[in-house]
Amino acid sequence: MKKRITFSVVILCFLFAVEGYCQEITKYNFLEIIVVQKANNRGKVKRIKVEEQASLKGENISIDEIEDIEETSTLLNYMNAHDWEFLDRQSVVSDDNDPVWMSYIFRKRK
Repeated sequence: MKKRITFSVVILCFLFAVEGYCQEITKYNFLEIIVVQKANNRGKVKRIKVEEQASLKGENISIDEIEDIEETSTLLNYMNAHDWEFLDRQSVVSDDNDPVWMSYIFRKRK
């Protein structure tokens, strides 16, 4: 009888431990980078703007390094090299000759 109770308790503890582990939600840091580039200019960046964000605290990338980048492909390679995953891009175009404003969203596992 004692063996059955002990075995049942061990099994229940194991099941609760596995359930808690399986339901853990992966947490990410998100970073938004605003890229302004000339229309029809094949990725040449006019300006990159990065606001101070909580996700940058304790990271090995800096706002100054990001804002010095001159091409979108270089930006993507830089972020990839620092383990930031590209997630989404949204752009705003108002007129043919106006600059294109793009919001790049990156995420990194905490």
